[in-house]
Amino acid sequence: MSDQLLIRRGDRTVPITVFARTSATPGTAFRVIVPIDLSAVFRPWGPFPGIAGVEGQTAAWDRAGVSRRPRFTDGSEAVETLTEYTDGHGFAYQLTGFTNVLARLASGVRGEWSFLPDGTGTMIRWTYEFKPLPGRRWIIAGPFTPLWARYMQAALDRMITVVEEVPDR
Repeated sequence: MSDQLLIRRGDRTVPITVFARTSATPGTAFRVIVPIDLSAVFRPWGPFPGIAGVEGQTAAWDRAGVSRRPRFTDGSEAVETLTEYTDGHGFAYQLTGFTNVLARLASGVRGEWSFLPDGTGTMIRWTYEFKPLPGRRWIIAGPFTPLWARYMQAALDRMITVVEEVPDR
């Protein structure tokens, strides 16, 4: 898949990272979050839409190359493709083909999740790395970043609530 990767060495990207801890093991947190119902955790916040649902998923969300189309609550959509998957440890994906305002700001986004041991629980790290369009980096790196970080953190906090409700195995 490396010839299809959105972001390459030397690109001037804007990464936004959020963190959360859970008492669940890394394996449990991973198994709950990877297939989570996106519409249950991505709700509208501030200027950003939630996710209404997902369409066109090509296979189980458990290996590089699988794709799907998240549909947003404002009627827009994007294409999401899983680019990396390491069972129990992390995964990465890219989002392209936005039909909302993000299409005017970035050519796409690389998302990356890590599930790291933290005592008897897990530290989860989630990064959204935006690839800005020419002349748009200042918007994403400036006023957009703190708003997007709050949107991400709210979604991650909802995911942690779901993880905490699952018995650890």
